[in-house]
Amino acid sequence: MTWRAEYREFIRRNHPDRGGDPEAFAAGLAELRARRDARFDAPVVGGADPPRGVRGAARRVRRWYTRRFRKPRVR
Repeated sequence: MTWRAEYREFIRRNHPDRGGDPEAFAAGLAELRARRDARFDAPVVGGADPPRGVRGAARRVRRWYTRRFRKPRVR
């Protein structure tokens, strides 16, 4: 189950407007949000810096051109 589906299911079952306990609801939300935020604790690793100047511009134009005028694949 995805985080969003789990979150929505928790709210459906425990929301105070639907008869749930407000303290338990707040504690459950805090736990779910902590688990969600823990997924993004990994360090961000970037690739090499893109080439600059004429070489970089030539590479960008070449990529654009091949993407723009690529023939569609027939399956």
